[in-house]
Amino acid sequence: MATTHEVFNQPAPLVDYNLFDTHRSLRDALKFNAPTLQTTQLHELGATLGSAGMQAHARLANVHTPELHTHDRFGRRIDEVEFHPSYHALMTAAVGAGLHGTPWTGTSASPHVLRAAGFMLFTELEPSILCPVSMTYAATPALRGNAAVYAEWGPKLASLRYDPALKVFSDKPGLTMGMGMTEKQGGSDVRANTTKAVRDGSDAWGARYALTGHKWFFSAPMCDAFLVLAQAPAGLSCFFLPRVLPDGTRNAINVQRLKDKLGNKANASSEVEFHGATAWLVGEEGRGIPQILEMGTMTRLDCALGTSGLMRQSLAIALDHAAQRHAFGKPLIEQPLMKNVLADLALESEAATALAIRLAKAFDHPDDEHERLMARLLTPVAKFWICKRGSHFAQEAMECLGGNGYVEEGGEGVMARIYREMPLNSIWEGAGNIMALDLLRGLRKGDAVAALAKELAPARGQHAALDRLADALPARVEAMASEAQARRLAQDVALAVQAALLAQTAPPAVVGAFCASRLGGDWGHAFGTLGAGAGTDFDAILQRAQPR
Repeated sequence: MATTHEVFNQPAPLVDYNLFDTHRSLRDALKFNAPTLQTTQLHELGATLGSAGMQAHARLANVHTPELHTHDRFGRRIDEVEFHPSYHALMTAAVGAGLHGTPWTGTSASPHVLRAAGFMLFTELEPSILCPVSMTYAATPALRGNAAVYAEWGPKLASLRYDPALKVFSDKPGLTMGMGMTEKQGGSDVRANTTKAVRDGSDAWGARYALTGHKWFFSAPMCDAFLVLAQAPAGLSCFFLPRVLPDGTRNAINVQRLKDKLGNKANASSEVEFHGATAWLVGEEGRGIPQILEMGTMTRLDCALGTSGLMRQSLAIALDHAAQRHAFGKPLIEQPLMKNVLADLALESEAATALAIRLAKAFDHPDDEHERLMARLLTPVAKFWICKRGSHFAQEAMECLGGNGYVEEGGEGVMARIYREMPLNSIWEGAGNIMALDLLRGLRKGDAVAALAKELAPARGQHAALDRLADALPARVEAMASEAQARRLAQDVALAVQAALLAQTAPPAVVGAFCASRLGGDWGHAFGTLGAGAGTDFDAILQRAQPR
């Protein structure tokens, strides 16, 4: 074949770099929220996750998606999901890094912040395999509602060893957990659940029940056990449902099919039916809602962390591409309009990181009244705002690469994968309206006005726009905004806290541009519309965000 042209001006892929060492905003957020935290583990994890080998595993786990086998070749029901070896390599790495149940047994002074930073870094590599990791993290403390089960399962839920085999828990070095809450007719309204729980005796694990019904979203069906909701005589209750029973037989959980999702391809989400499945009560009968609210708080933190990680990865790819790609006589990153777009994205990414890590800090101090209030308020706020910004962010970052970003091939194909993944965290564990309503509920618990004032106080005087918003928020909070205004209140609380955090952790160029745009109105309706009237230092913002 004749050679028609030489290939040039195509950027080298972003590979074999340290995700942690180059993430300045994350490192500064850690110094602020956990100043004594030892980050050696994060440095090592960042190097691993940025390697070509791990990037290959992430690609393969999404190309070769999970396959459901309901029966074996002899016609016996087996309900097994088969994964590509790269999925198991990624799970081994995530569990080995302690991103699941370890904060509940760890010795670090800031175990939730440490785990949050690792979770965010792993999301940059591959987010969808983190579904069972996140659910194990969230389910572990809730499982204490059944002391006997927790005594046997708790240590293995924090183990750093991953074992994908479907076998009895006592024969495994480590365990994972999933959840099954929603049903066809109810979605977020779990009170509409129809799955029935009938008492079936007692044993060493306490009150035992037989469950009959279905779950419309049953994520990671190859986990070792699940927390599910079902209607018991006293009302909606929480149950522990193992895949393999203590005697080694498989539980009566039939996997009907796997969901064909927009993104999140490496993770198996399923529909299941219970045919008299054996489960044990967790907590009190009729108290299922409080149990899942506790779990939901943890998974919502992970939604904010996950989207922040995806923002950082798409920004890093866009920055690296623009630094290498030439157009109209100079590198893209030197073109004024591209500078504006990339700097705007960098501000959004840093603000998301700051808020997500600040929320993780609240879980490290459950005995502190202020931190308890901030966990209650910032969990729905962070999930609502960060996740809501994700899809728009990913689209703009993809556009920085042009057509190459839209193609599902090679290193730049990661952009398409990120774009398909972004909507999930906004929907999973409560969409935007649910989060806004949860904020209104949180405002009724404790002195929310005083808590917000204390949170914003250190940043007072740093920027006039932040001071104006901080002055206006107390009256709006005290009025407990109507449901129709709840999303706007969630947005403004998020922006105020983000600005206050940046004022304490970021350089003046970042703080000034963020406050002038997000709070002061010197901004358009799309990324790349930062104003220059206040002397926006685009170069300083971009230099801080560079991945190498």
